[in-house]
Amino acid sequence: MNTLSGMGKLDRERITSILRETQHTISVTEAAKILDLPREHAAKLLARWATNGWLARIKRGVYIPVPLESTTADIPLEDPWIIAERLYHPCYIGAWSAAEHWGLTEQIFRTVVVLTSKKPRGHHPTIRGTHFWLCTISEKTMFGLKSVWHGQIKILVSDPTRTILDFLVDPKLGGGMRSVVDMLKEYLKSEHKNLKLLIDYASRLQNSAVFKRLGFLLEQYTPDELNIISECKKHITISKVKIDPQLDTDNKLITRWRLWVPKNWKA
Repeated sequence: MNTLSGMGKLDRERITSILRETQHTISVTEAAKILDLPREHAAKLLARWATNGWLARIKRGVYIPVPLESTTADIPLEDPWIIAERLYHPCYIGAWSAAEHWGLTEQIFRTVVVLTSKKPRGHHPTIRGTHFWLCTISEKTMFGLKSVWHGQIKILVSDPTRTILDFLVDPKLGGGMRSVVDMLKEYLKSEHKNLKLLIDYASRLQNSAVFKRLGFLLEQYTPDELNIISECKKHITISKVKIDPQLDTDNKLITRWRLWVPKNWKA
């Protein structure tokens, strides 16, 4: 029987068994268990298959299969969200990646934002041409999430309200406060709008900066939301924060919100 790219019958049988039992990614641990081999043996086997072009390495000890029709092992990720779930669990897809998913923005963001309770060595890995931004959070703050299915893989995504909350915690997760404002305005006119839930989420985080930013922005864009604005005022503290920590120049203090905003911002 002819071999395929140097792969003999035993190798073909082994890789077929692994692909049958795994989904999208293959780890050394999984391969060792499936093939009933010592871990060291399985690691060498996967590395050899990667060298021969049958697998592509995405992380130390983790591989993805190369489609049979591919002429090169240098392949892009078919579904970055699945890779994020497999590599960084427990985690969720959030920030601007979630905003795109929920239709809160028409901007195209080329980096996938992943909020994870893991502490990765690097926060901006590039895997097979896909850029990721990894943000470490406490596992107890992983609430306000929805499950979406990509094939047979369940992936957690921040719901629209939690997505807005994360922007108010850290505006750079939305590309800066001006982009955040655009997404907030889209949220306020969408079916996703739920300001009472947003207040509840913010209360669970116990983050006064969120209430200062939210209260100020609601005054600007939905001044009729008097009850919610009043609720925001109940949670502010005496400390002063910037509406966007990345905006350092020409700020003025909005005293009622203890909030520094750019001088050219709407008064």
